[in-house]
Amino acid sequence: MELEIILAVMMFATAIGALLMGYPVALTLGGVALIYALIGIGLGVFPEPLLRSLPSRVQGGSIMQNTTLIAVPLFVLMGVVLERSRVAEDLLHIASRLLGKLNGGLGYAVVLVGALLAASTGIVGATVITMTLIALPSMLKQGYDPRLASGTIAASGTLGQIIPPSIVLILLADAVSNAASQASLSGGGKSLVVSVGDLFAGALIPGFLLVVLYLGWIAFNAITRPERCPAVTLDEDTAPLTFKEVAFGFGAPLALIFAVLGAILGGIAPPTEAAAIGASGAV
Repeated sequence: MELEIILAVMMFATAIGALLMGYPVALTLGGVALIYALIGIGLGVFPEPLLRSLPSRVQGGSIMQNTTLIAVPLFVLMGVVLERSRVAEDLLHIASRLLGKLNGGLGYAVVLVGALLAASTGIVGATVITMTLIALPSMLKQGYDPRLASGTIAASGTLGQIIPPSIVLILLADAVSNAASQASLSGGGKSLVVSVGDLFAGALIPGFLLVVLYLGWIAFNAITRPERCPAVTLDEDTAPLTFKEVAFGFGAPLALIFAVLGAILGGIAPPTEAAAIGASGAV
């Protein structure tokens, strides 16, 4: 086996081990990459000029001047603000009271709230952690099968990878746009531009289909094996939901989603400005 492959495997193993031990993600990724770059330079398998050129590429090169990538920290800010505002808890509480009387109702609520959080934040880690802390104890307390409960939360929490405004789609749009432009220019054609809005529009239907499939799987279990996802037992002193509670709970996240995605897909604002709108709206 070549030395480059061995170093690559060791680097990924080190990164995964550090993450599992609880080290911060940013420090782990940056630190492991730098350490193994220095090891590679010492062994003669990594070009030293590439490492030396990194500061100039970040500060004066294409990274800091890329207007598309500016949307990433703004969407992250929007997600963090929404996470700290406890909007996930409010949404899950309302949805579980609304659908809890059905077999699998709490599972439906988790999937729908996961989709709303994905469309509101674009961040996977925050959504998974929030849903796990809030929904998993409640699902297990109501008698849900642990495998179905954990699988529902894991699947719903990762919808942020594909449902706009996904951070992954923004990074992918930048890479795809550069690759498409280079390929078209090398072939003698016009420069081809793949925008973030194009990827957002293309991901809407697959994301919606995933939500439908998750809901369908819960419905299948509710019909064939209702003991795996029983109806929620509410306390007798629990007041019935009012239209005002439902409208207020779901209205603000939906308004934010339509404002951000509508601005991008409708061509009203580029992703950077739409992300600024979302961050301001979340605050």
